[in-house]
Amino acid sequence: MNHISINTPFIKLDQFLKFANCVASGGESKLRIAAGEVQVNGEVCTMRGKKLVPGDTVTFAGETFTVDAAE
Repeated sequence: MNHISINTPFIKLDQFLKFANCVASGGESKLRIAAGEVQVNGEVCTMRGKKLVPGDTVTFAGETFTVDAAE
């Protein structure tokens, strides 16, 4: 499991995929989310604006990421 730290209270799902280097662009992020390829906390999520907070998990392309708060 990979841990990704954020400095803000939340991050949107499409931004998270770019931030975690899962996708090359925002356009790709939008397409992957719309296609149902991303899970948030174990459930498929097709909302690219879904707000992720520390403790949430994101699964994409066989990898799982945990959102952590930066200290």
